[in-house]
Amino acid sequence: MRTDGALNPDQRAGALRELRATTAAQPLDLLIVGGGVVGNGAALDAAARGLRVGLIEMQDLAAGTSSRSSRLAHGGLRYLEQREFSLVHEALTERGLLLDRLAPHLVRPVPFLFPVAKHWQRPYVASGIRLYDLLSRVGAYGGSMPRPKSLTRDQAKALAPDLDSDHIAGAVRFHDAQIDDARHTVALARTAASFGAQVATRVMATGLLYEEDQVIGVIARDTFDPEGPSLNIYARCVVGAAGVWTDDLIHQADAHAPGRVQQSKGVHLVVPASAIRSTTAIIARTAASVLFLLPWGKYWLIGTTDTPWGAGTEEDGDPAEPVATSTDIDYLLEQANHWLARPITRNDVVATYAGLRPLLAGDGESDETTTLSREHSVFRPRPGLILIAGGKYTTYRVMACDVVDAAVDYISSHAPTPLVPLRAIAESTTQDIPLSGADGYAEEWAHRAQIAAERGMTVEAIEGLLRRHGDRMSEVFAVIDLDPTMAEPLNDGMPYLRAEVVVAVTKSGALSLDDVLTRRLRVTLETKDHGVAASVAAAPIMAKLLQWSPAQQEESVREFARNTLAARLHETSTP
Repeated sequence: MRTDGALNPDQRAGALRELRATTAAQPLDLLIVGGGVVGNGAALDAAARGLRVGLIEMQDLAAGTSSRSSRLAHGGLRYLEQREFSLVHEALTERGLLLDRLAPHLVRPVPFLFPVAKHWQRPYVASGIRLYDLLSRVGAYGGSMPRPKSLTRDQAKALAPDLDSDHIAGAVRFHDAQIDDARHTVALARTAASFGAQVATRVMATGLLYEEDQVIGVIARDTFDPEGPSLNIYARCVVGAAGVWTDDLIHQADAHAPGRVQQSKGVHLVVPASAIRSTTAIIARTAASVLFLLPWGKYWLIGTTDTPWGAGTEEDGDPAEPVATSTDIDYLLEQANHWLARPITRNDVVATYAGLRPLLAGDGESDETTTLSREHSVFRPRPGLILIAGGKYTTYRVMACDVVDAAVDYISSHAPTPLVPLRAIAESTTQDIPLSGADGYAEEWAHRAQIAAERGMTVEAIEGLLRRHGDRMSEVFAVIDLDPTMAEPLNDGMPYLRAEVVVAVTKSGALSLDDVLTRRLRVTLETKDHGVAASVAAAPIMAKLLQWSPAQQEESVREFARNTLAARLHETSTP
């Protein structure tokens, strides 16, 4: 029987009890290490097949790469030039599924302009974008977009007045899709939990359990209880979906094995909507990669870089918290200002964020991460341990299906008595499972004006709630009905409500101020003080729910401010 999949401290405690109770004689079918989009996608895939599944994540859900993307559900237009047609088609098919069926509340179409500098470039670019559009329609599940259209310089300027007339000869208009990456990953986790997956964050894998040469589980540590006993979590198969930490798992299995992942840093700037006058997103070529100018509520996202990371320099920093350097910021401003009539300056930058892409390592002949394939790979460093790496956010579901297929094959060939008949677990069904918040979204969107009137709210406010929560908006209203003060904004000038802090903790697994203000809500990236004032407002709400003492509450606010300041200083001080 499915539940609502609520993630909260009680659920986490129950998951830890279940994980601790496993033994070599009574293991999980699958233990997944990694709480990003692929790990949670695999948890949903496996749990929906009827497998007994656990997932551990050493930080928060989507704390790594899965909350630091360009927030696009797209096929990867530039990969056409690399002749990766099957990858582009696969991603566009997944884009259609997300738009139409899986997560319509978190994914929506966005118009784009692709400006060109020379007249002869427009038909060349147009032909590539028409192929891109064609691939989205061939054998697709849905999500079809308006047809691309070639535009003159004047037509392009009418849509994007801030494009520089001196640098454009025209443009091609097309559509792609935007996704709230962190909330989507959390929705995956909730959906997996609704099928019975035991999801536990702040649990770090520190080693592997063996029976002779076979991996039979993981040794883990509850980071909320550092002095407590370790957890021995037994499983018929361990799946690693650890992203940029994939090589760490490989080396736990074989200290001498070569690494399989090359990390690439992607940086984005956040600037106010007033900084760029345009009714569409903009994508343009750069010497190394592509430039995105993406609308995001009352802001624009400017990205991205694609540079090797992990050479061991001081600038690399902590892979858990990569940061934008001064050089990164200057590069993105230069690339954006090449196309804009009104230059963007550092004073326009509200915030920055950086993420590491776990790309499949190349042959070592080139250090350029831009040339590495975005294909994914499943590999098996030891019996009982299956890892997945590479890929791109949009194809997470395919990646999850592939790694669970591999795990099912392993279980069926090595386990003496499968817990469920193989026929029941042979096929993935996630293409037909709407994520948490999706089921009633279309109906509630159609009635948003009526809901706004009934609630005494603006239609714009209801639209924001629907795009963040989908039909789980009712959870926000349930909090407000109990305490009307929870309908107040968390901080001035932002759309987020105090009730959403409650829902983040009681339904979406948030356990810290950073979880709430950076990933469940986007306050950290959308305020000049990077969420410090909001943290003061959110802390007492969270303290009551998480049973923080007054000292813990104060320290949580101080820690949030320290981390915010440290990242900001790095941006401005790196030469």
